[in-house]
Amino acid sequence: MDYIRHLRSMVGHEKVLMVVAGALVINEKNQLLLQLRPDSESWGVPGGFMELDESVQDTARREVYEETGLALNEMELFGIYSGPHKHKVFGNGDQAAIVEICFICRSYEGELVKENEESLSNRFFGLDNLPDYIFQDHQQVIEDVKNKRATPIVG
Repeated sequence: MDYIRHLRSMVGHEKVLMVVAGALVINEKNQLLLQLRPDSESWGVPGGFMELDESVQDTARREVYEETGLALNEMELFGIYSGPHKHKVFGNGDQAAIVEICFICRSYEGELVKENEESLSNRFFGLDNLPDYIFQDHQQVIEDVKNKRATPIVG
């Protein structure tokens, strides 16, 4: 039984603190990698929920690899996002207070997977030519990278 299922078996749908980590992957053309998410059919930053005994860096690397096929090399902290605006109610009624940790990575290896069970599509976009449907939970971090805010961001 995974950690979240075990935790939910004890607390039901009550609000719990959950950590997510992901990465802003930038290619040599200064384009941002986005994932077309199957849950919302909108574009977002690859990433996901932290597992027990995992560092936030390992979470970001694992999630990006699972969703895109890319193995991240050196990463830098881009920002930490938390607070009431990060509270979420999932479709099944589970509630969470999310702490989102985002890294930026310009060095990676592997072949970009165009689609898999975790991604409807993966593509690099110019920062001035992003798709219209950005995942609501990722709009702030994408705006921050577009606007070249000083990092790390704590918000």
